[in-house]
Amino acid sequence: MQLLDRFLHVLDDVAVSTGMANSPLDANELCAGALQKAGRTRFLDEGFRNPLAVLLLAYESEADLNILGRYAARWDTQRCLAALLRFDAEEEVEPSIAEERIARPIFVTGVPRSGTSLLHALLAQDPRNRIPRCYEAMEPYAPRGRDRRRQQVDRQLRMFENLAPQMAAMHPLQGDSPQECTEITAQVFQSLRFEMTHRVPGYQRWLDAEGHLEAYRFHRRFLRHLQHGQGPRRWVLKSPDHIHALDAIGTVYPDRELVFVHRDPLRVAASAMKLTEVVRQPFTRHIDRREIGRQVLGRLTEAAETMIAADRADVSRRIFHVHYLRFAADPVGTVASLYDHFDLEFSADLKEAIAQHFEQATASANRYDIGEFGLDDGDLRAAFDAYMRHFDIGGESSQWRRSVRSRAAAAA
Repeated sequence: MQLLDRFLHVLDDVAVSTGMANSPLDANELCAGALQKAGRTRFLDEGFRNPLAVLLLAYESEADLNILGRYAARWDTQRCLAALLRFDAEEEVEPSIAEERIARPIFVTGVPRSGTSLLHALLAQDPRNRIPRCYEAMEPYAPRGRDRRRQQVDRQLRMFENLAPQMAAMHPLQGDSPQECTEITAQVFQSLRFEMTHRVPGYQRWLDAEGHLEAYRFHRRFLRHLQHGQGPRRWVLKSPDHIHALDAIGTVYPDRELVFVHRDPLRVAASAMKLTEVVRQPFTRHIDRREIGRQVLGRLTEAAETMIAADRADVSRRIFHVHYLRFAADPVGTVASLYDHFDLEFSADLKEAIAQHFEQATASANRYDIGEFGLDDGDLRAAFDAYMRHFDIGGESSQWRRSVRSRAAAAA
């Protein structure tokens, strides 16, 4: 890893000295290039242009991108623009795409690193469920000819793991793996994905003020394209970031079902912070762990408060709650209860498939120090005590047990 870091530093120094690092990320130039490559004259929906401009400004002024970061940002933007133009072209040929109905989608969300990925993977064992895959989220349409998107995306993921070796243990992905919806909303440059992969506080403030409604309208458009020609199935859509967009999701998908996954924040906070650091590291000249700690803690507390508010407002008890410790102890029973809650059929074949997949699943044994990010357990206890008590979440950390004993002693 040290050798790779030194190589990237040398490469960046060369890029700076030769002026390569000064090539601007210009929205108009990137859009014009995408149109020319696609052989089209315009985008049918240009609502993405302002989010893109805000994002590129944050890249230039805040992210401190190295030469690899600039190349990756340009490549990512070009990929998303090409997908938008392909959607336009397909809809001109097949207007019925816009009529595809996305019925009763299930949204799985919760605090990051809480087991949402494992639950998503288990729900993917049901052939009646439709799960976005990595290769589909990155390349929704195959190029003309042989479809090699799985292999192509798999190679891209392995390339990233070479740049960020810790990624394979923290969040392993393959081309055919279930993918989070932040990759979908990123296609219109209105996604929390960007604040994880880069330091972009100006973009983050803009997104918080702007909201997520247009991003989820595009999200529905994206699913319609994936569904077209395959017949409707039940979509199961996962991302911890969904919790920050519940109003938008409810507006776009009024018949949606919600699953909240709960876990001891003291057990997952440092992991979420470390994942942010690992993802950013290859693309920037500077990492500020304390700033990452504050940013991730802010999102975690926002998620906890939002889940409490949503639960209090859920008078019909439609939200299904998954507690990590119970889920880990009985994954089959947890999924069976979820199906029962939403009046879905839980078959014997599905029970066996879930049990087999869980037996093969691996969990990271890594532990991370919250102190690296300028925080301590006391900060987390203060931030999440109300959340733990509201949902009666079992503590996985001795810090909670000491805290409970202290409150009991004070009460006595």
